[in-house]
Amino acid sequence: MAYLLSYTRQPIDSVHYDPRLACSMHLALSRDGADYDALNHNSGVLFAKATQQEDGSLNPKSLKAPWLFALPGGRYAVAAVRTGGDGEEDEESKGCVLLFTSENLTDYREEGLLKLGEEYLEQVACVFLPEQNAIRLWWKDRTGECFTGEIRNPEDRVLLCEPAGCGDLFQDAGGAYGQTGETLLGKALEPFAEMIHMPKETGIEGAEPCSVIEIPEETAARLRRKLLTPVNTGVEFPERIWVSGPGQLEQYFATARYSDGSSAKKRVDWDLSRVDFDRKGTWEITGRIRQEHFAFPVAYNRADPCIGKWNDKYYFIATNDADNNHTLYIREADTIPGLVNAEEKLILDSDTYPGIGGLLWAPEFHEVEGRLYIFHAATPGEFFCEESHVMALREGGNPACREDWLPPKRVVRRDGSDICEAGKEITLDMTCFAWQGDYYAVWSQRQFLPKDLGAWLYIAKLDPKEPWRLLTDPVVLSKPEYGWANNHTFVDEGPFALPTEERLYLTFSSAAVDTSYVVGLLTIEKGKDLLTPENWKKKNYPILTSRSVEGEFGTGHNAYVTDEDGTIWNTYHARPGTEGVRSSGIRRVHFDAEGEPVLDLTEELDLKEEYRSLRITLEIL
Repeated sequence: MAYLLSYTRQPIDSVHYDPRLACSMHLALSRDGADYDALNHNSGVLFAKATQQEDGSLNPKSLKAPWLFALPGGRYAVAAVRTGGDGEEDEESKGCVLLFTSENLTDYREEGLLKLGEEYLEQVACVFLPEQNAIRLWWKDRTGECFTGEIRNPEDRVLLCEPAGCGDLFQDAGGAYGQTGETLLGKALEPFAEMIHMPKETGIEGAEPCSVIEIPEETAARLRRKLLTPVNTGVEFPERIWVSGPGQLEQYFATARYSDGSSAKKRVDWDLSRVDFDRKGTWEITGRIRQEHFAFPVAYNRADPCIGKWNDKYYFIATNDADNNHTLYIREADTIPGLVNAEEKLILDSDTYPGIGGLLWAPEFHEVEGRLYIFHAATPGEFFCEESHVMALREGGNPACREDWLPPKRVVRRDGSDICEAGKEITLDMTCFAWQGDYYAVWSQRQFLPKDLGAWLYIAKLDPKEPWRLLTDPVVLSKPEYGWANNHTFVDEGPFALPTEERLYLTFSSAAVDTSYVVGLLTIEKGKDLLTPENWKKKNYPILTSRSVEGEFGTGHNAYVTDEDGTIWNTYHARPGTEGVRSSGIRRVHFDAEGEPVLDLTEELDLKEEYRSLRITLEIL
């Protein structure tokens, strides 16, 4: 067995760790119940959802005192006190406990509020009682009194504030909701003391312990695999290979193994200086596993970076923060590493075309039915008229030649009308991808008038013949409902697709473009309708943050490119230091043992020096 600690954190400040990050459930593991190791970079894994008002605006929520407990059948539940976004008392949650369920302790379902009393709650504790087939609750309210009750009667739902959200919460526990009451006179904290076996010192920065449970070792092992960055543990390659010429060596890749059970293919650079391929025989050769090095940053003052591949060449483009977003430059090279020092060539500015006056944002390369396009945002002049545009490369044109790009076209609906009303709403960060025979666009859209609703993600099918035209009405895909997404501002933006054989992943960026900027993840299974929001699963916590890689703050707005070896690279921006400018980085995308993308696998973790050198027997046929 292993011990799992749930805790919240003490906020630091608005730069390093805000209340909207600290007021969430964090997890740590221990083998002995004394020494705990924080998971997920000591960042939260469970956040409360915002509520929505009639006008569409969001009320941010956070949580405190998350109590984690086991249910029958290997399931788990969390009972927590919901608060306002920054940890203040929440009028909507007065007297209520917020309930979650989980199948695996990494994915959570918010079940809704359970009404327990009339006062604000401070603490809650729960345990499943197998003999009674019931859930026993204890809670303490703001007055200091403690109460207890059981959830056991399937017919009694009078305590639910949101009965529709909690209908099947404890279906496997054999019951729904029961009576509360029974003041624990003179024993206010006794129920908590009986169940909590808290470590006096966790050794975890800022930790405020809430509960500890024992979990099976296999469950703990999965948590380590999912919530710790994988580490290279070895490399595999055949001891002997047979070839008839040097070109056949190119088909052999080394396999790097990782601590979570995943693997990755790596190319090897061989020393063939003593091999005579004109003679049959056996040779002992040595090689070094190739690892491209990209020091961060690869480009200062370049945000929202994207690399595209076209006609066997690679092209780099990004938002130009150096001139306040008035130009787009492109770099061309034969390899991705070659882009780092390649010459920049101007392809678009804010003076050439009517309607393109400034704020050239988030350019992306996309190939649609064999033709190359740049999707980007632009405005006639003012911020509140920023809209998504598409610029096409002329047939047979050179992407590095400014004259070969046609004038940008504003993205419109199927009937040619605007997506939204300029001056009241803006669209930006539009991306494009093909999936199961159709093309789709996903973008960020923000209403400012009559009320600022924050930036939401929308999705629609796209016309591949005219990729500036939508084929379907826009559908809301995601809102900044979690604390990490509405931190400093309410923003979901920067979407980019990462398709795999069985799933489509869509990463996106949230919060303000300062140190709070993070990358979230949406997932949909192959065969499901992309235009049905319920088919998508949003991860409750971000997968790339300022705590993921030392020295990189406000990581986000990323894009992906696949090289000639099939390796997928992530281009992203971050700040080199809390006061640094937005700058571009490049890192390999890893996929964990369950197939989910890992974006924080640094070069040091990706391939250890001790495993890079190989010695094999080469037999010439």
